[in-house]
Amino acid sequence: MKDFIRLVLVFFFAISINCKGEDVPIKGWIILSDNMDNAITTIKAAKDYKINHLQLSHQIIHNLMEVKSESVRNQVRDLTRLAHQEGIEEVLVWDHSFYALDYYPAQFKTGPRGTLNMDNPAFWEWFKQDYRGMLDLIPEIDGLVLTFIETGTYAEKQYSNRLKTNEEKLAAVVDAVADVVINERGKKLYIRTFAYSKEEYANTVGCINHIKNDKVILMMKETPHDFFLTHPNDPFIGKINKPTIVEFDTGNEYNGQGVIANTWPEYVTKRWTDFIKRPNVIGYVARTDRYGTTKLVDSANEILLYALKRSTENPEILPDQIYDEYISTRYGEKALEPIKKAFEKAYDIVLSSMYILGTNAAKHSSMDYDPYSSSYDRHVSGRWLEPPVVFVEHGINKEFHYWKDIVNHIAPARFKTKDSRLGLEARYVIDRNWVTPVELMDSLYLSYIITEKRYGVSLANEALADIERAKELLDPSDYKDLYRLFRRTALTAQLYEAVSTAYFGFRIYAKGESYRYENLEEQIRSALNRIDIVTDEMKSMEGEYPLGQWDWLKDAETALSYKKKILTGWKEYNNVKFEQ
Repeated sequence: MKDFIRLVLVFFFAISINCKGEDVPIKGWIILSDNMDNAITTIKAAKDYKINHLQLSHQIIHNLMEVKSESVRNQVRDLTRLAHQEGIEEVLVWDHSFYALDYYPAQFKTGPRGTLNMDNPAFWEWFKQDYRGMLDLIPEIDGLVLTFIETGTYAEKQYSNRLKTNEEKLAAVVDAVADVVINERGKKLYIRTFAYSKEEYANTVGCINHIKNDKVILMMKETPHDFFLTHPNDPFIGKINKPTIVEFDTGNEYNGQGVIANTWPEYVTKRWTDFIKRPNVIGYVARTDRYGTTKLVDSANEILLYALKRSTENPEILPDQIYDEYISTRYGEKALEPIKKAFEKAYDIVLSSMYILGTNAAKHSSMDYDPYSSSYDRHVSGRWLEPPVVFVEHGINKEFHYWKDIVNHIAPARFKTKDSRLGLEARYVIDRNWVTPVELMDSLYLSYIITEKRYGVSLANEALADIERAKELLDPSDYKDLYRLFRRTALTAQLYEAVSTAYFGFRIYAKGESYRYENLEEQIRSALNRIDIVTDEMKSMEGEYPLGQWDWLKDAETALSYKKKILTGWKEYNNVKFEQ
């Protein structure tokens, strides 16, 4: 039945197909999880989406050297054969080079402090022969996806008198791999790029300009650095004069990993319909899971893959039509109205729950306000916006400066010093006095956070009620899946509301008696009680849930650990105890 549903989706509204979109040569997926059943299901669904490019990565194979393990290469070979049988023309595996330094023979580590001597011709011959041997073990594959920056051993830190710049060193690695993969084996080589700053992007561009092999293809993330809803579209995509495919995180690494509702086609189409018009862009590749038992295929979140397909066929298509097509065909026209209402709420639920005033607060989707500093430095979208401002809706409806307003108030003081990672990676923020290394959480910013989180709870409860209205209109198994998905979504929003009220309220409380406004203690006390209620409901929820990098139920443990610290003394906040 599900295969029939996908077949109908393929041809639904076919008359609206835009020829320009159909000319996009590469339509790809990435499978990350080594769950064989899910991988097979995903591959068998690919034909209905006209997928002609498949990448095997992460838990299947992250580095080519892993094919020296029999179990890894057998899985790679089995999945590659199946993909080819299903009509996928191009199957690639991921690689990162250089590997860890101890992988390489001692005779090549003659540079200062035991670094590789990149001027030694014998090293490069050994390096290429190693690639030949590894490729011989998986002859069915059609190429590699190579990450060549921030790898196990940084090429930039190895010795060379001949290669004068970091860019030249990186390019030498790519060209050496290309000599074997492209020139000798006639296979494809995609190089995967990303960076943590605008300066690093400049280095990456410089490296690409040094690459001699003109058949290398670029693969760039949809957003600069990493996959956050509030990041802008990657401004560098299309500007480098090489064929480029765009990597989409439809697996939602930081936004729920498909464990909760990620049903937002308008977000996907907004990005892709921009990129598809840019020069040098020749296609997309979308992640289909986030490890373990997570997967988009056969879930409500599959709508993201459908959104990419339809907006490739017709870049002018409206998200409203995508909702209608997908829901009507998958769940039936009678259920369209309530399910569509629920799906449409997912984006704002996640943005008002797992983000704080426009900055992500979930460590690979796991709740972690403290001690995870990335939410306050590396992951801040203000690093990529000029000016670094965001307009926050969700009952607040106010523009904030990412650094002077948001980070300065929500980040713990220890994350705003010159010696913190913020000082190391975005020193300009400190030099411009946009943050002050003291505790600045106050009643105003706590009220913003509470308003935002309560908005998320209200919206999530409404979405769950929408699904409940559709019960009699759905196949029982579909209703069960949707109900559980949106129930987890509602509980997640409730947990974030309770924990954020307690945690940020406690930081004001810990500053001392003079900072404790009239109802602060009652706000904290009530939030601590809600933590107990929500965690109990999470633990008592029947049935399994998708388990990826994020273990949904462990957020309940995190919430309870925060409560314990608040009541017994939190080391980083002078061991102050909240008196109930």
